[in-house]
Amino acid sequence: MPLRWFALPVVTVAIWSGNVVVTKLAATAVHPSVIAFERWALALLLLTPFLAWPVWRLRREIRPYLAKLAVLGLFGMAAYQGLAYYAAETTSATKMGFVVSLVPLLTMALSSLLLAEAPTLGMVAGGGLSLVGLMLLLGQGDPLAPFSGGLVPGDGMMLIACVAYSGYGVLLRRWHMPLPAWPSLYLQIAFATLFLLPGWLLAPAAPHSATALGLILYAGIPTSILAPYLWMQAIRLLGPSRTSLFINLSPVMTAAIAMAVLGESLHPYHLAGGALVLAGVVLAQRFGRRTVRPVAVTKAGAAEAAE
Repeated sequence: MPLRWFALPVVTVAIWSGNVVVTKLAATAVHPSVIAFERWALALLLLTPFLAWPVWRLRREIRPYLAKLAVLGLFGMAAYQGLAYYAAETTSATKMGFVVSLVPLLTMALSSLLLAEAPTLGMVAGGGLSLVGLMLLLGQGDPLAPFSGGLVPGDGMMLIACVAYSGYGVLLRRWHMPLPAWPSLYLQIAFATLFLLPGWLLAPAAPHSATALGLILYAGIPTSILAPYLWMQAIRLLGPSRTSLFINLSPVMTAAIAMAVLGESLHPYHLAGGALVLAGVVLAQRFGRRTVRPVAVTKAGAAEAAE
């Protein structure tokens, strides 16, 4: 494979990691409900000239899937990023980056529940290892701290946000909607914008500073438009399994950007907890796939399968 193909997921994860830091910066520059709505509204506005007509032409094919697209927009965009903006008010970008690294593992766990896929030994072992790492990380070196009031509200919000995003990925796989990628993404963004509109209307009115505008532009263009496109291209060229492994770069990139931009410190518990989280995710991915044995199909078996 050409090495330039691997730049696609790396750049995508870098954009996502930068967005975690942008989310933290937004906590002091703009109300969470405002940036949550305006980033998707901006993406919707920029995509409309290119996608409104294709969506209209596909309206008959799209109509049966509108409810599912609404649920995907709610989980994958409105709930995930909306909760992240509120989480950033009380937790650090570094911790948020490590919690995000649990998404592949949470996706596998939800797949077991919603897709009736029995968990493998690797998934169980990896999940346990990541859970210990997460407790060590959130407890700032004390794995029992989260059970004794050691959590801040943002830690719980970020975990719920990642569960929502994992559910988004599982539902996207389960429903198998025969729609082109861009119209599907466009409609999900439209529904997310609609869901976030009440929060924006109820938020305190305040003029945007230059900093706030810059944060909204980053969240609305590279994160909401460019990153999804690059990720889809990476999946097409490299395959979903190989592409998903690059998500493990997210906590490392996030921590590095947070140190450079926010001045956050990297503590030993970050390294220890993060290492356990990543080791658990890699273990689950490496030994979580089921092997499929080739089966000889007779004519009678083929006819039975066709029925």
